[in-house]
Amino acid sequence: MDYQLVRDYLLEWKDKTWDEGVKRDLRVENMPSRATIIIGPRRAGKTYFLFQVARNVSRDSVLYLNFEDTRLRALASSEIRNVIRMYVELTSKEPETLLLDEIQNINEWEIAVRELLDLKKYSILITGSSSKLLSREIATQLRGRSLTYMILPFSLSEYLKAKNLNADSPLTKDKEAKLRSALKDYLEWGGFPEVVLQNRSREIILEEYYDLILFKDIIERNAMKNMTLARFLLEQLLQNFSKEISVNRMIRKAGGISLSKDTTYDYVDKIQDSVAVFFLDRYSVKAHERSSWPKKAYVCDTGLTKAVKFSEDIGKLMENAVFLELMRRKNELRFLKIFYWSGANDGEVDFVLKQSDKVKELIQVTYASSRDEIDKREVDGLAACSKILDCRDLTIITWNYKAVINLDDKKIHCVTLLEWLLNHRV
Repeated sequence: MDYQLVRDYLLEWKDKTWDEGVKRDLRVENMPSRATIIIGPRRAGKTYFLFQVARNVSRDSVLYLNFEDTRLRALASSEIRNVIRMYVELTSKEPETLLLDEIQNINEWEIAVRELLDLKKYSILITGSSSKLLSREIATQLRGRSLTYMILPFSLSEYLKAKNLNADSPLTKDKEAKLRSALKDYLEWGGFPEVVLQNRSREIILEEYYDLILFKDIIERNAMKNMTLARFLLEQLLQNFSKEISVNRMIRKAGGISLSKDTTYDYVDKIQDSVAVFFLDRYSVKAHERSSWPKKAYVCDTGLTKAVKFSEDIGKLMENAVFLELMRRKNELRFLKIFYWSGANDGEVDFVLKQSDKVKELIQVTYASSRDEIDKREVDGLAACSKILDCRDLTIITWNYKAVINLDDKKIHCVTLLEWLLNHRV
């Protein structure tokens, strides 16, 4: 540990004011006996959220350690307690709340956190931009002493809040038209806080984010040797979001890039670890079929696709937005599982929601503003899947069409994306 660098960091923090940013909708349970872990993609607002959670705590009792800061990145896990002691020495204040930001940069950080929890002195909040923080191995190493939440870029309600747009009911026709215009902008440019709040070119910000994710969170973090392959795979995933995709298909598209199947699977797994891309499993009662490819790919923020896409498909953007909202709701519904369904000749269903041991709801997403614009395949897929999985709660999320479609002895509820994003609860 470089004493002078760490001292400089701590003195800077002591005199620094913090900005909580736009208030987020995520609610976390801060338990003294457990570490609260917040994971999410780069630039999603994790640091601001830490400050929001700590807003009711005396400023003097909070110590914030940013492990992205070059002055702290060389720390060993065993030195974190020494840093806390240095803070006490410099300020004569014993911290009660520890905010540990981007902790995946510290090797064996779980050991340090476990030791801090054993002291029973601190409230500990952690952020990270690695999906491994959600893994069973991490939970085992912390011996069940952590609560993990996912934070993503702004939801639609947070986006509207940032833009000072009122979405309270009742929605008049004029208000609804204004909100739908905002929704289209949100789908196209996404919800990264800086993109929403800053005045400078959104294209430049999103290109910077793409490069940061590719080079820092994927290539550098994993010491990848084949940069060309890493870039190709990330581009493929971002270009084919909201679609079923397979590793074999990506290999066939590789052209002149030399790659093996094992290397490709390894790189895809590391891309997923960056929390920039998610993979959705097909629904099956058999575990090996759920974990096998193909899978559907979704991106952490629709704006990120601006860096690689060549054409706009609002239907795909809508589906991706629905997926992200379902991911947010998993923070509250811990037993919620999300799948897609493919029935060969019986069509597909975009989302199968399983709660505990029961399939609770089937959801299709389509860019439709009238009954005639709803493709027959959307209805047929719901009908077939409903029969096979014994689920009667059927939903089609549309752009601007609300109705009930009678389907034999079942009903399909059509709801607009605007209303679903603002009001729906799983």
